[in-house]
Amino acid sequence: MNAMTGAMQADLPIYDERRPVLRLRPAKAWHHFQNLLKDKENTEEVFHIFESLPWRNLRPAGERFLRSVRGQAIRAKEPYLPAILDDHAALRLMPEGSLAHAYCDFMEREGLTAQGLVDEFDKFARHHEKFDDQFRWYLNRLRDVHDMLHVLTGYGRDALGEACVLAFTYSQQPSYANLFIGYLAGLNINKQTRRSAPVLRAVREGQRLGKACPRLCEQSITELLPLPLEEVRRRLNITPAVHYHQAHAIWRAIGVDPYDLLGKNAKLAA
Repeated sequence: MNAMTGAMQADLPIYDERRPVLRLRPAKAWHHFQNLLKDKENTEEVFHIFESLPWRNLRPAGERFLRSVRGQAIRAKEPYLPAILDDHAALRLMPEGSLAHAYCDFMEREGLTAQGLVDEFDKFARHHEKFDDQFRWYLNRLRDVHDMLHVLTGYGRDALGEACVLAFTYSQQPSYANLFIGYLAGLNINKQTRRSAPVLRAVREGQRLGKACPRLCEQSITELLPLPLEEVRRRLNITPAVHYHQAHAIWRAIGVDPYDLLGKNAKLAA
């Protein structure tokens, strides 16, 4: 609870000037992407890629939000998002059809928790210096809304769905890592599936759809959770993806499980 308590302290600096300036390191990103291809569940590799291909304007974006009245109000109300998102008992008290129920359904079906992603990040960050500033809260929000984006966009946790979510996220959080992983994953899927479906069009569509959506990390999640899922999508200008679902339909028609594209059961028609 120390991190949560620290985030609530009003006297924390917005940004600790001791924070290192991250450099673009494409060779390192490529190395970790190769490792990710071997095990797409190895989340630590993703964090290495994001460190190697940082969002260059992250600091001004975060500071602008944290210096706003709205930013500080959300920070006070939602000091630690995983605690809110993992309280499924409380979320289930919200109306049927709400974002809260859709989120619980998704996380329970996938066997995920918001804290689980935090734990994976902590493994990566265990050798990194920790800075006790308000910016840390903002960085955590960027991480902690990832699974919520799956729910809001309708992209699954299959290989193509993850690539599309990253492309969508790039338009909100322009780290080159989002595009790097998203498009390289798409190219790898195309290679493995003999270009049988509109994979890269699906990824490009995700990037386009993300441009219309405001940064989810800068929204009040507790205000969105009780609302009907479709209303939240309308508020955030999230419209349905077409090419992603077309790709799934094509693969299923030829006997391929979209969630096992790169596995032993991925036998494509000649």
